[in-house]
Amino acid sequence: MNIFRLTGDLSHLAAIIILLLKIWKTRSCAGISGKSQLLFALVFTTRYLDLFTAFISFYNTSMKLIYIACSYATVYLIYMKFKATYDGNHDTFRVEFLVVPVGGLSFLVNHDFSPLEILWTFSIYLESVAILPQLFMISKTGEAETITTHYLFFLGLYRALYLINWIWRFYFEGFFDLIAVVAGVVQTILYCDFFYLYVTKVLKGKKLSLPA
Repeated sequence: MNIFRLTGDLSHLAAIIILLLKIWKTRSCAGISGKSQLLFALVFTTRYLDLFTAFISFYNTSMKLIYIACSYATVYLIYMKFKATYDGNHDTFRVEFLVVPVGGLSFLVNHDFSPLEILWTFSIYLESVAILPQLFMISKTGEAETITTHYLFFLGLYRALYLINWIWRFYFEGFFDLIAVVAGVVQTILYCDFFYLYVTKVLKGKKLSLPA
């Protein structure tokens, strides 16, 4: 554990809480991609199957359970509790174009050809692109609510901090995970344009708009 991983985890948790509070307080999931949230639920489910086979620490176990519970709570709110407010007409990204290639890649490139390792690798690859339906939805509508942009900012910050965490671990612990690092770089790149717009517009009180 180091400060970059801890702040990364806290940023990730902040993003999830921001999204849940946004949906619950407004009683609406307008502007939120249900498909991205389904992908994140799949990410956490396949990544944390080791909850049944290994115990690392109370912190580690607690965070895994929180991520899983919150991801399914978000999916429940979008597709059941506030289904009437879900904008399915704009949430049209073809997720099979993400899941199928990622599934194939996880079988071909992994650390160990075992069920748990393949599923863990699948989750790493899938997380790197799981936000695409949300970004695609924003590009279709042309704009995003401020609270949604805060959610995306903290989600991107989490991944950027985890990249620094990997660098830290390489230099001070001699640990390097190529799969996690490459996937993290891909995910961070996807957020670069959004980060620029967030700093130049949202933080100045303007509404974030993307070219449709």
